Amino acid sequence: MAKHSFHISTEWPGLRNDTGTLSSEHFHTKISIPPEMDGPGIGTNPDEMLLGAAATCYIITLAAMLERSHIEKKDLTMTSEGIVEVEKGVITYKEIIHRPILSLGSAASEKDIALSKKLMLKAEQSCMITRALKGNVSVKVDPEIHM
Repeated sequence: MAKHSFHISTEWPGLRNDTGTLSSEHFHTKISIPPEMDGPGIGTNPDEMLLGAAATCYIITLAAMLERSHIEKKDLTMTSEGIVEVEKGVITYKEIIHRPILSLGSAASEKDIALSKKLMLKAEQSCMITRALKGNVSVKVDPEIHM
């Protein structure tokens, strides 16, 4: 069994409503509490980072599945929404909704369209991040295919 480690460095020099930094080998950004949670909203935050992890994992997984299935795509874009609930002062990440938009070439057959839609739904189940969230955060896909 192969194992991989990923590394992040964080620095938080102040108190609750201050800002810190988040760094890895490939990025460096400021972090703070989002304004929706009475923070300064500077840089990114844990909620966006979780949504970003789920979104990037999903879209990369979908692109790989389309490639392996020899589906010729013109374009693949997506918006994702993270829904957080506050109840009695407890903040809970409840749901992620991915809205991928896949544009296929004009030569795409009905079979290609059907397989693409199946893969758009299956990619969510195949994504490592979604599997890590399973049982805690609901992840849904609302796919759209264009010709």
